[in-house]
Amino acid sequence: MTGNSTNAYLRNAVMTATPEQLQLMLYDGAIRFANQGREAIEAKNYEDAFEKLTRAQKIVLEMDRGLNHEISPELCGRMSALYMFCYRKLVDGCVLHDVKAIDEAIEILKIERQTWKMLIEKLSKETGGETLSPDATDEGGSLSIEG
Repeated sequence: MTGNSTNAYLRNAVMTATPEQLQLMLYDGAIRFANQGREAIEAKNYEDAFEKLTRAQKIVLEMDRGLNHEISPELCGRMSALYMFCYRKLVDGCVLHDVKAIDEAIEILKIERQTWKMLIEKLSKETGGETLSPDATDEGGSLSIEG
């Protein structure tokens, strides 16, 4: 696809996504950019690492901002703590060129993504399939979150 058709596809995918699918896309984007930043550090391409890890950090911060503390304060507090832990590990990885810190953030993001996917499956069963099929996007898929 050309750049314009790819952007149009992504814009359409985001605009038509369910809230559940959008959250899954955020996890996918954060994991993908963190992995790319990790690879760039290993290649000693620190400028690219900074760009990719900053994008992952922005996505994690966006997920934290999306928490609704009025509905479930305790759960949101726990999720916020996880997101902030991941954010700090991504910052440490970027500043210190520490792939182990990035790996820790990626591992948590992958676990949270899998948990989210299981929630979507449960919701889909309860609502008769009206919510997102969790296979609509998959980790490492073609959707990208621009930042």
